[in-house]
Amino acid sequence: MFAYLIRRLFFFVPILFGVMLLTFVLFFVVQSPEATAKRVLGQKATPKSVENWLHNRGYDKPLLINHTPGGSWHDSLFIHQMRKLATFDLGTSDVSGRPLREVFAQGVLPSLLLTVPAFFASIALAVGFALYLVFIRNAAVDLVASLFCVALMSVPVMVYVIFGQFLVAQVLNYFPAFGFELSGWSTPKFLLLPVALMVVSGLGADVRLFRALFLEEMGQDYIRTARAKGVSTVQVLLRHVLKNGLINLITVVVASLPFLIMGSLLLENFFGIPGLGNVLFSAIQAPDFAVVQASVFLGSLLYLGGLLLTDLCYAWADPRIRLQ
Repeated sequence: MFAYLIRRLFFFVPILFGVMLLTFVLFFVVQSPEATAKRVLGQKATPKSVENWLHNRGYDKPLLINHTPGGSWHDSLFIHQMRKLATFDLGTSDVSGRPLREVFAQGVLPSLLLTVPAFFASIALAVGFALYLVFIRNAAVDLVASLFCVALMSVPVMVYVIFGQFLVAQVLNYFPAFGFELSGWSTPKFLLLPVALMVVSGLGADVRLFRALFLEEMGQDYIRTARAKGVSTVQVLLRHVLKNGLINLITVVVASLPFLIMGSLLLENFFGIPGLGNVLFSAIQAPDFAVVQASVFLGSLLYLGGLLLTDLCYAWADPRIRLQ
């Protein structure tokens, strides 16, 4: 297993390099650093102020490779940024000048308060409903529930957000429509509505996915053997189908873990939650390349780590799987 882990960690390097190169190209090759500086400083910024802004952030270096006579080929903006990220030096914001470690540390808690409850509620409800639909499969309720899941999947997330803010927050006045306050027991009132919307928006797809996975398990030989021995349908579902469906559940669950930390860009922005998703959204609008670069780097690293954790969980859930 150790050799497998080392090999997978080495695979991280070219993947991260490619992702960061693509991000860099989108910000500094598709549009020039001068254009980025003018968007931050304003179109009326003087050439001197633009020059100073670029110099203070090192954006006046050659972009990819330094072809300047007498200069080192590696004295370029991209290589300089990669060196900093390799040592986990996230740098400072291009707009506010704040250290990005401080920005991310401040935003991770609101993101987790939003995504973690929504994640566990979504998994519990989706698995529970899927098992129930498998239990009553081919019944009229099963057909109606499947159509309802398709309807939930067909509605864009924006519709859920607008409808929830209008009806629940403004008309019924149950929860605040905007804002966030980290103050003990008053915090949940700002989170209950976005958490509920996050759960509902993804419930249809999750239920259909888990239902299909569990139905596939119901057709296996070991299920027929258990039924022949007189094991009840409930015991078959809970002891055999759910257990042997762990491989598929792990794929869905573990792969979602990086997104819990990075937050929900859409919901955090519309509900004014100062999480990492909102930080990234504001950085794209600014534009703040330092924040976007650090967010992409951390998100990619977390996602690759999640994939590695998925493989390890496979070996734990199924003894037949060997990591080689």
